[in-house]
This record gives sequence, C-alpha cells and structure tokens, in this order.
Amino acid sequence: MEGANTVANKSDDTVVCYAPTMITTNGVWQGDNPLDYSLPLFILQLTMVVVTTRMLVFILKPLRQPRVISEILGGIILGPSVLGRSLEFANTIFPLRSVMVLETMANVGLLYFLFLVGVEMDLSVIRRTGKKALAVAVAGMVLPFLIGVCFSFVLRNDSSQDLTHGTYILFLGVSLSVTAFPVLARILAELKLINSEIGRLAMSSALVNDMCAWILLAVAIALAENDSTSLASLWVILSSAAFVAFCITVVRPVISWMIRRTPEGESFNEFYLCLILTGVMISGFITDAIGTHSVFGAFVFGLIIPNGPLGITLIEKLEDFVSGLLLPLFFAISGLKTDVAAISEARTWGILALVVFLSCAGKIAGTVIVTTFYNMPLGEGITLGLLMNTKGLIEMIVLNVGRDQKVLDDESFAIMVVVAVVMTGIISPIVATIYKPSRRSVPYKRRSIQRSKPDGELRVLVCIHTPRSVPTIINILEASHPTKRSPICVYVLHLVELTGRASAMLIVHNTRKSGRPALNRTQAQSDHIIHAFENFEQHSSCVSIQPLTAISPYSSMHEDICSLAEDKRVALIIIPFHKQQTVDGGMEATNPAFRTVNQNLLANAPCSVGILVDRGLSGSTRLAANEVSHHVVVLFFGGPDDREALAYGWRMCEHQGTSLTVVRFVPGEEAAESTMQHGRDPSDPAGMLTVETDDNREKQVDDEYINDFRMKTANDESVIYTENVVNNGEETVSGIRSLDSNHDLFIVGRGQGMISPLTAGLTDWSECPELGAIGDILASSDFASTVSVLVIQQYFGVAPHEFIATPDSPAQPDDELMNRRIPPPRVPAVFD
Repeated sequence: MEGANTVANKSDDTVVCYAPTMITTNGVWQGDNPLDYSLPLFILQLTMVVVTTRMLVFILKPLRQPRVISEILGGIILGPSVLGRSLEFANTIFPLRSVMVLETMANVGLLYFLFLVGVEMDLSVIRRTGKKALAVAVAGMVLPFLIGVCFSFVLRNDSSQDLTHGTYILFLGVSLSVTAFPVLARILAELKLINSEIGRLAMSSALVNDMCAWILLAVAIALAENDSTSLASLWVILSSAAFVAFCITVVRPVISWMIRRTPEGESFNEFYLCLILTGVMISGFITDAIGTHSVFGAFVFGLIIPNGPLGITLIEKLEDFVSGLLLPLFFAISGLKTDVAAISEARTWGILALVVFLSCAGKIAGTVIVTTFYNMPLGEGITLGLLMNTKGLIEMIVLNVGRDQKVLDDESFAIMVVVAVVMTGIISPIVATIYKPSRRSVPYKRRSIQRSKPDGELRVLVCIHTPRSVPTIINILEASHPTKRSPICVYVLHLVELTGRASAMLIVHNTRKSGRPALNRTQAQSDHIIHAFENFEQHSSCVSIQPLTAISPYSSMHEDICSLAEDKRVALIIIPFHKQQTVDGGMEATNPAFRTVNQNLLANAPCSVGILVDRGLSGSTRLAANEVSHHVVVLFFGGPDDREALAYGWRMCEHQGTSLTVVRFVPGEEAAESTMQHGRDPSDPAGMLTVETDDNREKQVDDEYINDFRMKTANDESVIYTENVVNNGEETVSGIRSLDSNHDLFIVGRGQGMISPLTAGLTDWSECPELGAIGDILASSDFASTVSVLVIQQYFGVAPHEFIATPDSPAQPDDELMNRRIPPPRVPAVFD
C-alpha cells in the first residue's frame, strides 16, 4: 500500500492501520525485523535526525550559520528532496505508519521548548523598550506583510479554495514578517555585535516582533481552523483571551506562592516542579481544545512564571534534553514535509527568488526609514534591516500549521521553507562583509604600568569567569593604591561561553534593572560579580567600576578582550589562571579552555597582562579601607616583564597598609662564566655581538630602574630591598623557597624572550610555560607556600630578541627604553 505512493510519507488519501502489538520487537533471533516495530524505528529515526543535524552544525560552523539552518537542512536531506527520493529509503526509515509517532514526539518537544522560551522572556524588557526599537519592530513587520499580501495573489492556487483568501494572506504575511529572537541573538554574538548599540537595538526590536508574531499566529490559527470567518473564530479568540486572563490571575499567584514556600538558596520541592511540568501539558491540551495551537498554551504558561530561581531550575532541568534531542525532531519533520521537487516550474523558482529578495528588501527599507528618521548612518540601517530578517522557530510553526490546515499546499510550503533557510543563511556572511563598526583606534602610549603617569588615571581590565576569583581581585585592586591624584578605572568583563543555549544569550540584555531576579544561572553569576564590584566602588573612594559582558566561543574570546582593552585604552589586563586551589592546597584545572584564552591573550594583548594564580588574599574581612594590610614580594631577575612587575609593586607600596619586599637575583661568577661560554659561537660573531649588546642594554636599563626605585623609596620603612647572588636554576629555587612565608602576594615577571642562567633548566619541567619559569614554580602544587601569584607580561612593540643593535649606533638607555615602549603601528583586533 505504501509502495503505491509516489511520495513516501504523504497521507492525504491513504488509510494507515496501526497494530497495538507492534510496539517492541521479539528480537532478530526470532526472525523479527526491528524496523517493523514502532519503538526501535523511532529510536533509529531520532538517532539519524540528531546525527545528521550535528554533522551539519559542524560542517556549517566556519560559515557562521546558526543551528536552526542545520536542523532544517537535516530534515530536508532526510526528506523527499534528497534521500527520500529513494522509495526504498523512505519506506524503510520513514514509513507512513511511523509519521504519527514522530510528529507526536516532535510536538511534545516543541511544547516544552516554547514553554522554556516563555520562561526566559522578560516582558518588562518590552515595556521598557525605547521608541526607536518599537518603531524598527513595527516598520520591519508592516512592509514585508504588505509584500506578502501582494504575493498571495500570485502564489495562491485554485486547489485550496475552501479557505478564505484573508487567512492565506495572514499566514504568508506572518511568515515573511517575523524575526526569530533566539536565532538573532546567536548571530549577533557570533559577529561580536551583541554589546554594540546596533546589537542592543536589534535585540529589543526582535523581542517586540516576537510578541506581535505570537498574537498574529494565534489569530491566524483561529481563523484557519474554520471554513469561513464565522462566529466560531470569534469564540476561539475570546476563549484564548480568557485562558490568558486565567493564567495571569489564578495560575501566576499559585506559582508565586510555591516560590515563597521555598526558602532562599534551597532547591525546589520535586512535587512543585512536577506540577509545573504537568501544567505545561494541561495548558497545551486546553488551547488545543479551544482551537488555537497547543504551543500557544505552553508559551503563555511559560510567560507567567516569575523570573528568578524557579525559572533557572526549570531551564537547567529541561533545556539540553529538549533543545538538543526533541526540538531537532520538529525541524526534521518540517524538512520531511518539504519536497523541493514540488517547486517544478521555472516561473515558480523565479517567483521564489523574487519573494526572497522583496521580503528582505521590505524589512531593510522599513528599518532604513526609521533609522534615517533617528539620524543613524545608512550603513547601520541596512545592517539592522538585514539582521531583522533572521527566521527560525516561529516561522516554522506558522508554516507547519498552515500546511496542516491546508492553507498552504506542498509547493507554497516548500517555497516558504526554502525562503526561511536562504534568508537566515545569507545574513551572517553579508553582515560580516558589509558592517565594519567605526573604531576610534587612537594609538595610545600608556600600554603598561611602567609607562603610566604616576599622577594619571590607571585603567585596568579585569576578566572573570566565575565569582570565585572576585574577592582576591578586589583586594589586589584595593592594594593598588587608588588616590585622587591617580584614580583607578576598572572595567569588569564577565566572560561567558557562547553555546547554543538561548538562556546564556539573554544575559546581555542590558536593559535589565539591577535588583530584578536573574533569568538564568549565567545571569545570576553576572549579578553576583557586578554587585561585588559595585559594593567595592561604594566603599572605596577614587575607584570607578564599569561592568561588561563578553559572550563568545573560547577560541575567539581573546579577540573580545583585546578589542575592549584597546577601545578603553587600558594599561593592564588581569585574568585568572586556569587552575584553582583545592581544599588540600593542591591545584586543579577548572576548564582547559580557560588556558587557551590566557595563551591567546598573552600572544595578542595590546597592553600589559597579569595572570592571577588565586590562592586567596587576606583583607576581605577589613572594616575600613585604611585598615587593610598586605605583604607583597616582587622577585626581580631582569628584563621588561620584571620591570613591569616592580612598577606594579612600587605603586602598591605607596598604600599605607602595604609592605613591599623586592628580592633581586644577581648572577654569581659561575653564572657569568656560563653566559660568556654560552654566548660564544665562532661561526656567528655578528649574532654573538647582537645578543651581548642587547643583554648589556637590558642590564643597563634594569640597573637604572632599580637605582631609581631604591633612591625614591630609601626613606620608606615599608619597603625592603635585598639582593640574592645565585649561579643556577637550582640555587634560584632554593632562594625562593627560603623566603619567609609571612606574605600574601608574589608579583613576578613572565620573562618571555629572556635567556638567563639563573633560570636555566627550570623551563624543562614546567607544567604551564605561559607563566614563565618562576611563575610556574610558584604556581605548582608542590610549592610549600600557599600564596597568590600575579605573573606579569609587559607590553612592548618589539620583542628583545628581535631588536637589532650594533656597536656603531650607540643609543642612550632612556631613548632605547622609549623606542621599545612606543608600540609600532598594529592592526587593531577588530570585531569581525
């Protein structure tokens, strides 16, 4: 019976029988074919869908395509357009009898996904949306809707005349004019535009657009489910409104009561969670019975759940399972229904191209009109219009409902699915090509602490992954001696990994008022971090805090950090080490990706970088700022990084509660001899000369800086300067170990580019070369002292080993220093 069909899973005029005993198989040894039974077949279908979509996600990642594209394409590949053209494949893997089970599960996944979308959506953001975003949203809906109206006359066939033309217009118009909020957020983050003005405007407009689309969808379904616009449609709309009112007035207070019954910080009662998850299905059942789609009920039910810990719990329990496993089924079903071969005539393909072009142009034109009115540049208006063309879930729901209600025939459905894929697919590459934010990359000289003016503002960029490292960083900033003469401006950057999860995206909506409950765990963390730093700002004078968020994949996170550092003209970036202290004093890696971020940052930073090995720092229990006391040790071996470390220690020792010990390691006679032997290479006299001259210059600059430091701190009792003569790496380590343990913080230079006999052999065994030889020893688990370590790399334009000096070009040491500190023209790390 199934083989008689030309298209395998088309069921318009076919009766399919279901055998209740055909659920699970007796096994292949009994001679049963597992694919004749519904459960093994469903498991195979689900696996194929997930594997296909995941492979496409991987393949399309370099092209910056959102996950929705991969999921729809996966369905199209498995459907009648590609693999389904083979009747054998279609009848074996996706036979007609299995479609009902597949669609039912896909709709359950859809139900819960839209419940989560409702939970994550913050309606107060829409209430606070500015006029500009509102205007962009409305303009971006009206013009494409009108284009849909015009094309409905061309696309509509005579075959589906049982429905009014008005319903068809509504479906076509809605599907062309919607903007998918989660997909847009993902694209903005990929393009690194999420924190920009245009990104925030696009997000606000998409939220408004999303809400309008839901209302229009409810109306469209109400009209579509009836043969004519009779009183039945009116009853559907009225009863839907009554359902919404019931949810707001009765259900929301009950859920609020549940939240109040749960003490703060405690986990929610399983019974309450079970009740809410059942409520999703009940809401779906009611709205389906009323005559609107079941997803409408689930979405409304999600919207009435108050933001806060309950929302976080529900999202964490459901999101990965629903959006990772069940939701691709829905997109796959859409793809399985899409037969690209149904678009047969050349004229139809021409119309398709025209629809894509005009609906895209309609949104862009509508947006440009608004942005011109608000005096925004034309380029930004076009970019915003392109971004508003992102399609996603709502579009697919509209099209599926339209097809099920016979509003759209196979051809119209296929056309609209292809339109959705093409329009969303072209946005990322086009925006990345045409939109280059105007960057005020004014070259600045104060790219290190040593170069910063003692009476000027010190700008520091602090990067934070989790709230755990916040107390130590705050104590270090406080010890950095902010004064009226030299205040400290701190940019606090919360680093969030860009995942496929929509919940992580909503953190960036900066229109959230502080004090409102967080929408998810990421946002709760962000709130903790911001609150801690704002509290620090209130309790200490001369410190200004600016909280920011960077959302990007770990592989390109350093670009965000470097770009921000250059934008804000900071002198020092502080970022936590990728290992943290365990209870027994050892060090364990938290996330290997953090290490990649640190290594990339060290290689590309536009200013000095400090990696903080956090083992706690006393002072968090202080009563007042002037009561804090810290004992800081700077280990000085020589070179630009060590000078930067000393410059930071020098600034700290000006704080009346901070005592500074500077230990300079000086090479003994043996070390000097080994250096001479090491440097002599008869085959390369010029190279030897360069190395020796450069080393001497470095030593000269070191001596001058140390002498300057000693002279200016001679009368300061809180500063102790000692010299330690050592000959090799072994003596250096024992010298460091012999320091008394009565201190809170080591500041050391990373020492990149410096070859010293004092650290010879130490790098052979280093676990983390990014900390340098000395930093690695201090950070290792077997180092007895459990003291925080700040490893500093100084920014300079030319690395020491690249600097060519010859005897016939003598330069004054100060000039030399100036030459090396002023950066050469760099290519700024731009958002791309």
